[in-house]
Amino acid sequence: MRRTRIREGLPFPLGASWDGLGVNFALFSAHATRVELCLYDDAGETELERIELPEYTDEVWHGYLPDARPGTIYGYRVHGPHAPEAGHRFNPHKLLLDPYARAIVGDLTWGPACFGYQLETGDDLTFDTRDSGPLVPKCRVIDPAFTWGRERSPSVAWDRTVIYETHVKGMTRLHPALPEELRGTYAGLASAEVVDYLRGLGVTAVELLPVHTFLNDQFLLDKGLSNYWGYNTIAFFAPGRRYAHNPAFAFSEFKQMVARLHDGGLEVILDVVYNHTAEGNERGPMLSFKGIDNASYYRLLPDQPRYYINDTGTGNTLNLSHPRVLQMVTDSLRYWATEMRVDGFRFDLATILGREDHGFDEGGGFLDSCRQDPVLSRVKLIAEPWDCGPGGYQVGGFPPGWAEWNDRFRDTVRAFWKGDEGQASDLACRLAASGDMFDRRGRKPWSSVNFITAHDGFTLHDLVSYNDKHNEANGEGGQDGHDHNLSWNHGAEGPTDDPAIIALRERQKRNMLATLLLSQGTPMLLGGDEFGRSQAGNNNVYCQDNETSWVDWAGINAEGRGLAAFTRKLIALRQNFPVLRRARFLNGALDEELGIRDVSWLTPSGTEMENGHWDDPNARCFGMLLDGRARATRIRRPAGDATLLLVLNAHHDVVEFALPEPPAGQRWLLLVDTNTPELDEPEPFEFGHPYLVTGRSLLLLVLHPEAGGRAILTAARTALLAGTAPPPFPA
Repeated sequence: MRRTRIREGLPFPLGASWDGLGVNFALFSAHATRVELCLYDDAGETELERIELPEYTDEVWHGYLPDARPGTIYGYRVHGPHAPEAGHRFNPHKLLLDPYARAIVGDLTWGPACFGYQLETGDDLTFDTRDSGPLVPKCRVIDPAFTWGRERSPSVAWDRTVIYETHVKGMTRLHPALPEELRGTYAGLASAEVVDYLRGLGVTAVELLPVHTFLNDQFLLDKGLSNYWGYNTIAFFAPGRRYAHNPAFAFSEFKQMVARLHDGGLEVILDVVYNHTAEGNERGPMLSFKGIDNASYYRLLPDQPRYYINDTGTGNTLNLSHPRVLQMVTDSLRYWATEMRVDGFRFDLATILGREDHGFDEGGGFLDSCRQDPVLSRVKLIAEPWDCGPGGYQVGGFPPGWAEWNDRFRDTVRAFWKGDEGQASDLACRLAASGDMFDRRGRKPWSSVNFITAHDGFTLHDLVSYNDKHNEANGEGGQDGHDHNLSWNHGAEGPTDDPAIIALRERQKRNMLATLLLSQGTPMLLGGDEFGRSQAGNNNVYCQDNETSWVDWAGINAEGRGLAAFTRKLIALRQNFPVLRRARFLNGALDEELGIRDVSWLTPSGTEMENGHWDDPNARCFGMLLDGRARATRIRRPAGDATLLLVLNAHHDVVEFALPEPPAGQRWLLLVDTNTPELDEPEPFEFGHPYLVTGRSLLLLVLHPEAGGRAILTAARTALLAGTAPPPFPA
């Protein structure tokens, strides 16, 4: 064993901090009695030395090593009471990850020694003395220096934001234009081919499934599967090595990816999991938090602290009511926002983050911390506003400054286009950014993150191709995944050669994409939906790290290319016509000064919808008239005063729709008809003849002044032409 010097150091910052001369180590534990710093060789295999941290200040153990350098590999052994029935599970035989580790070395090899109790007995009250060091990953000290050059965040305004949800590996693993060694990596996602594709599509932000270091579950490995999505975090500061071309440089490769995406005008949003960790419940492994200070890091049952509160469904729940745990989470967020320069976060099961002992509280500690923080209050914060705990459904319940996934939009749009009864009234609310849920406390329409599909569930193609989930490959007997999918196979389960079914499915895809991208609020597109990616009916591919989940670039057919072109046109229309992304909620009230309404709802006969129309369960066709002159902003924007008419027909038959009479000197121009998606020039429509709206189709028309309407016509033509040149697919 080699010997080294240790000084008392500082209790802050937490983690291992290189100052150019040495490394300061600081670890929070309120209930430990002693902490040992364990140093390893460069391979992370042989323990070289154990050094007791000499100082304890404000519940932080700390010490300074003047001879430590970036690249030093380390872990902790923490001593304290072994009293599981009181919530304490200290075991110094277990090597533990630093919660603030910036880089991780090695992988977890599952074995009985990874558990704090004697696994063979099944009794978590026992005490295991086997050394876990040879089996568990370790931490690496990093030098944070990185040359960002001219990198600047695009800082896209919320009203212009179009989110593209994807997976680092899944997006690039089968990309034929990339060298084999870059496929599935941060570098692959940062390649010119991928960046140009995303920029050409028109999206403005890439939302990545979890990239924090996470673990593969033992039960999946036993079945020959692995954790693909990554909702099993063990290190909140360290980018996952599995996505790095060179795992030793995951830190810098992630930064390079951010820089290149920013250079392409794309923001980076991370899907983050601060609600639980990979350590599971009382029978789970001991890898970090459980052995450092179990009673502080986790929510335990008040009357039986041996057991964990399981609001996540994964075995444990992080205790953000504890100030040091809250600090760790907010420190992590600031780290990714400043040091790694990401632009926002989507919080998995975010209701948990706002739950205090008395229940969900929009003024809870974490939510208040984000709102007042000078860094976090300026990035995009998106909540998944539900969990399986008490009061877990909180859509619309988050405070100002937050956006939220809106599952009501998803379910209503699916049900409407499937032809379900009684959906018209609810759909009108969803088209208008769900003001019934979000229009409070000065929140804006962008607060509603609208989506039809997401990583969890069917893809768009499968939504219109399967009545039932087909999850047999997951090895859970088809019991996993959602059953309430609101899907419809249109006459055949899965692939078919029937041209009529194929045509209807393709039109339904266009209907739902158009509904998503032409609605008020913030649209989120699932990666691959723009060209009809399929998962063969599997609606829960969390464990499918294979061709089921990876984007099959080579398999994109003619229908897929046409759908991508149509998607690009829709995004261009959204960006060119500000009336489609209003800064204020629509309310339909008459503006007495202008004599107009910001929105009017029309029946097929051209009259305004009344209560009786909304209450009709068979109402499946109506129009949404948006007047861009209403409550116009002071800043004049191109085509800002355009009047648009959106017509939705979920009947299976043609509906005659009477367009509103245009003012003198104006006429209606057709921009979108999902039955004829190839439209590349605004098509004039002669008033006085009803428009024959094809069964299950959607229209978008713009009112064009024949004199002085150049801005509107230019905006329309620019958007339609965008659809004639689809994004560059790889050869």
